Amino acid sequence: MDAEFAANAAATTAIFGVFGIVWFGWAQEAPPKSWRPWLGIGSVLSLAAAIIGGIVTARTWDEGNSVDETTGPVFGVIVLIEVILCAVGAIWLQQTGRTSLVPVWIALVVGLHFFPLAPLLGYPALAIWAVIVPLVALVSVAVARRYDLTPSAVVGAGTGMALLAGSATALVHALT
Repeated sequence: MDAEFAANAAATTAIFGVFGIVWFGWAQEAPPKSWRPWLGIGSVLSLAAAIIGGIVTARTWDEGNSVDETTGPVFGVIVLIEVILCAVGAIWLQQTGRTSLVPVWIALVVGLHFFPLAPLLGYPALAIWAVIVPLVALVSVAVARRYDLTPSAVVGAGTGMALLAGSATALVHALT
């Protein structure tokens, strides 16, 4: 499940770290008070992962990576499709009075976009996060309803934790 190149795993560490900060931040919209310190710790750990991943990426990029003239544009198209799907779904949810489900939709799309990235980047472990993040998104709705929580708190904390775990796993791949 290791990345073909250390630089790709290190870049995943950095990217997952950055987006872990975003998701832990989104969870801060209206979480239970007792969650706030944990969300802050998640944000700090995600920041550390982003910084360490960035440093390791910079140090290993010239040793080889899977981003080239062919994969770079395909990566861009995958991300563009992801952004369009996120925006269209968010607009539709807002127009239909389901604004609270926007973070759930975005987590679902974000997770699913890892499926085509795994083979493209030669990093099969991304397929694990392609299952985990959408699963977190789907389960978060039931958990939020069951415990009278906001979906943003549940999906933000869950996705943040998933990306932080993915960041740590990717860092191990990058360093070994």
